[in-house]
Amino acid sequence: MAKAATLDDAGRERLETALADVLIRPEDAAYDEARRIHNGLIDKRPALIARCRGTADVVDALALARARGLEVSIRGGGHNVAGRAVTNGGLMIDLSQMRGIHVDPAAKTARAQGGVTWREFNRETHLHGLATTGGAISTTGIAGLTLGGGLGWLMAKHGLAADNLLSVELVTADGEVLHPSAEEHADLFWALRGGGGNFGVATWLEYRLHPVSTVTGGLIAHPFDTARDVLEFYREFTASVSDDLTVFAGLVHAPDGSGMKLAAYIVFHTGTPEQAQADLAPLLEFGSPVMTEVGPMPYPVMNTLIDAGYPEGALNYWKSRFVAALADGVLDAMVDAFAECPSPMGGMVIEHFHGEVTRVGLRDTAVPHRQESYNVVIPGEWLDPADTQANVDWVRSTYDALDPYAAGGRWLNYLADDDADDAVGAAYGPNYERLREVKRRYDPENVFHLNHNIVP
Repeated sequence: MAKAATLDDAGRERLETALADVLIRPEDAAYDEARRIHNGLIDKRPALIARCRGTADVVDALALARARGLEVSIRGGGHNVAGRAVTNGGLMIDLSQMRGIHVDPAAKTARAQGGVTWREFNRETHLHGLATTGGAISTTGIAGLTLGGGLGWLMAKHGLAADNLLSVELVTADGEVLHPSAEEHADLFWALRGGGGNFGVATWLEYRLHPVSTVTGGLIAHPFDTARDVLEFYREFTASVSDDLTVFAGLVHAPDGSGMKLAAYIVFHTGTPEQAQADLAPLLEFGSPVMTEVGPMPYPVMNTLIDAGYPEGALNYWKSRFVAALADGVLDAMVDAFAECPSPMGGMVIEHFHGEVTRVGLRDTAVPHRQESYNVVIPGEWLDPADTQANVDWVRSTYDALDPYAAGGRWLNYLADDDADDAVGAAYGPNYERLREVKRRYDPENVFHLNHNIVP
């Protein structure tokens, strides 16, 4: 709960008047829609929702929360699986209407507000043949993904989203508007690149862009009874790949709802079509796939390829863990676990960290995951609330089965709502103590604690 500020009734009334067109209350018709986020498993009821239109609204909403002693949560794109965007009984600052984007093609930069999604951002930058690293699902918000590190298809070529962040407009707990960058509030800027929503409300974010237009991408799916061979070939293939090429492997269900289990590759290449064809040839020629859909496409289309597998409102419970290598035991554990997956929407994904993302220093940003490695993600997903316990149990048991092979790291944006404090420490690694120092400086009362929290 936010510590109540000294403010008389007239002062509180002035704030509520200023926010009259912004505040949504439980009795309002828009309330139930406004409190929902992407993960249908999250069902919380804020006392107030401030659907902000700009930075001034954010400043006033924070002042109102302090005046009333209300806990604060921040909703950007609303995709974070843990559901920390919504408070029970507090004030939710909703940035979903703040969707301004400005691209400077000459400087190769873009500024975007905190409610922008990657679909919107990519559409604007693609007009100029430019892009930056931005997730794998286009409906994800730019702010939460970037502040949590920001992995995506371009990370081998151009690093994480956080590595391409140039500056942030940030509203602090006391309502001050700062502009952290490498030149100004450098300690805070360091912390924002991977430290999550611990330090304030990111109302604008500025990114470095790169020439990216047409790419090669797509899906290759094999029968599940060949899954062990598919994963073993993936291990061999990804042992040496160029920065232009990113391949994730997955154990997934067919998107037609049939429940058919598949072993798949998701491929992405930033080079010429000719180079992509040469680099991808071993994957394309391997085995007897039941589906191969790989070819040139605009980069924004690549960012939508798996959107349908993660529909808004589905119930989600995820975990992930890094492994230093895809040992035989990892592959066996994955295949055995997926055979028992209780939902036709559940799956497992291996994300390969290599290239530029691994060339950034361990302490250069708050993101410590800079060694070549694999992140095994277990996205449990289902529709019927009656199936919740079975799916949560499956994710947990699969995660536990991978424990003997864990490298120790956790990816911040994949932490579940019930992950303990040691998971937060694993996500921040050796940068945790420095992050605590920055937290003490800019948010000593821990106003921003509805996140994967850095306790000051």
